[in-house]
Amino acid sequence: MPSFRYETAGPWYKGNLHIHSTASDGGKTFAELEDMYAGAGYDFLFRTDHWVASDVAAEGSEPEDDELLWMDGIELDGPDGTGANFHVVCLGRFTGLGREMGLEAGMAAVREQGGLTILAHPHWCGNSFDDALRHDFDGVEVYNHVCRWLNGKGDGGAYWSAMLDRRPGTLAMAVDDAHLRPEHPGWNGGWVMVNAPARTREAIAAAIRAGNYYCSRGPEFRAIGPTADGAGVTLVTSPVRFLRLVGPTWCGQRIGSFGRRTFTKATFEIPPDWAWAYLEIEDSAGRRAWTNTLLAGDGRL
Repeated sequence: MPSFRYETAGPWYKGNLHIHSTASDGGKTFAELEDMYAGAGYDFLFRTDHWVASDVAAEGSEPEDDELLWMDGIELDGPDGTGANFHVVCLGRFTGLGREMGLEAGMAAVREQGGLTILAHPHWCGNSFDDALRHDFDGVEVYNHVCRWLNGKGDGGAYWSAMLDRRPGTLAMAVDDAHLRPEHPGWNGGWVMVNAPARTREAIAAAIRAGNYYCSRGPEFRAIGPTADGAGVTLVTSPVRFLRLVGPTWCGQRIGSFGRRTFTKATFEIPPDWAWAYLEIEDSAGRRAWTNTLLAGDGRL
C-alpha cells in the first residue's frame, strides 16, 4: 500500500546540492562560500566540484559545531555510449573516481558506493527525454539558477514529468550550481528545504534520500500532511497566489487568483488513479516551489 512521503514535524534546514569552488571551476574558496551561504541563512552545502570527490570528514571539524554543515559530493560530466553529453551531480562520499574512467563507469562506481545520481540541467545540456530515461537517475534538477542566467535554460520540469512517468519516485532538486565568477555571478536562487530531526550529515542525507524535503526559489511550504482519511493532502505555506496539485499529463487541481489575493493553506484530494502527484506553489513574483511526489511504498520510489 502507498504511504504518505512527508513527515514535517521536525525543523527545516536550508541547503544547496550543487555548487563549485576553486577546487574545480568555481571562483570562491570553501571558506568564502561558507561565509556567503551561512550569512544567507543556509544550514548545509554539498561540495560538487567537477570530478573532484570531496572528503569533508577528513578535515577533522565537528560538523554540528560549525556555522555551516558541509557534505560530500561530486559532479561527473562527459558523453555516454550514445555520444549524448551529460552532467550528473552525485551525492555521497566516493573514492576511486577520475575523469579518465568516463561518465558511465563513474556513475557505476557512484552507485556501487551508495550514492545518489542527479541529472543536472538537462535543458542546458541539450538532453532529450530518451537521454533522461536512459540511466535510471535518482533525481533531476527541476531548476538550475546559473543556467537560467546563462541562456534561460534552467527549467527541468518537463524532464521530471517524463522521468516520473517511468519512475514515479524520481526526486526533484532546485539548485544554484554556483560558480561565482564574473561570467557566472548567480547564487541563492534555488535551494532545498529538508525536514530532519537534527542538523547532522546522517540525518540530512537520510531525509534527502527519503525525499522529505521541498525545492524552492522563494515560497515556503510550512507544513505538508495527509488528510484524516489518507486520501488527500493538506498544506500550509507562505503567502502565495497559486497552489497546485500536479499529476500526469493534463491532470491537476488548483487554488489561486490572478488578482492581489494570496493564500496560505489548501487541501487537495489525491485521485487514486494518478500514478504520481506533487505540490507546486507560486508567489506574486512568479517564483515557485515544489514538493517531491507525495506517495511512496508501492513501487513508486
